[in-house]
Amino acid sequence: MSDTTGTLPPGAPPPVARRAPRGALARLMRRKLALFGLMLIVLTIAGAVLAPWLTPYDPNEQMFDGLTITGAPLPPNSDFWLGTDLLGRDLLTRILYGARTSLIIGVVANGIALIIGTVIGVSAGYFRGIFGAVLMRFTDLMMAFPALLLAICLAAIFQPSLWIVAMVIAIVNWVQTARVLYTETTSLAEREFIAAEKTLGAGHARILLCHILPHLVPTIIVWGTLGISTTVLLEATLSFLGIGVQPPTPSWGNIIFENQTYFQAAPWLVFFPGAAILILALSFNLLGDALRDVLDPTQRGRD
Repeated sequence: MSDTTGTLPPGAPPPVARRAPRGALARLMRRKLALFGLMLIVLTIAGAVLAPWLTPYDPNEQMFDGLTITGAPLPPNSDFWLGTDLLGRDLLTRILYGARTSLIIGVVANGIALIIGTVIGVSAGYFRGIFGAVLMRFTDLMMAFPALLLAICLAAIFQPSLWIVAMVIAIVNWVQTARVLYTETTSLAEREFIAAEKTLGAGHARILLCHILPHLVPTIIVWGTLGISTTVLLEATLSFLGIGVQPPTPSWGNIIFENQTYFQAAPWLVFFPGAAILILALSFNLLGDALRDVLDPTQRGRD
């Protein structure tokens, strides 16, 4: 860095090195993996939203020239960039529209799971006693069931659809959030400032909304981000098993399910949707890990 002390007027103090901004956003922007994950998420969202303008085909259109003379799917070519599926439909179009399904279920199901987990975890951690014990034993009971098996049972009971799948995933996905928030709320409820608020006559609603929840926002953000990747994987699993989003609505899981018989003859039919699932889940994991470090007060002096 060039020396500028010679240009200072007599008696002026020496220049002080500018400190880097310490905000959470500034710390996040310095993490390359987080920015890479965020970029992939933005590209996925853009592809899902702009799908009608990015591809000229309908996701359910069975094109006359979409199969070979022998009736096999076409490999990637200049007309169909990712090839076609076993019914002659453009695979790129179905993957772009399938991103809508994954994102909608990921946001909706994870949002509902966050709400359920936050209400149960915070209520149990703050009130404790018999009420809190009942809530946490119910949480333990839900955790005892394998999430995938419970989701399969619930999906088999109800008529599978986009919103039913979202509700099913939310029902089985809130327990981790509740457990984490219960632990943090229990610790916060014993702090001196909470005791002071109670002494001053503050009600439970004011304490929870104005003093407990603001301290839990970083944890909720992190678990909300990480939970989307879990939700996307669970939705893809249910759709692959045939009890998730039902055809002809495109979903990355049911795209693999429909084309699994062509795994050896046309591997692109499984590879491309599988890669999409992997990339989206990895992106949210990268972003969630970075947010966890950035929002953790104990890590702020180490960036």
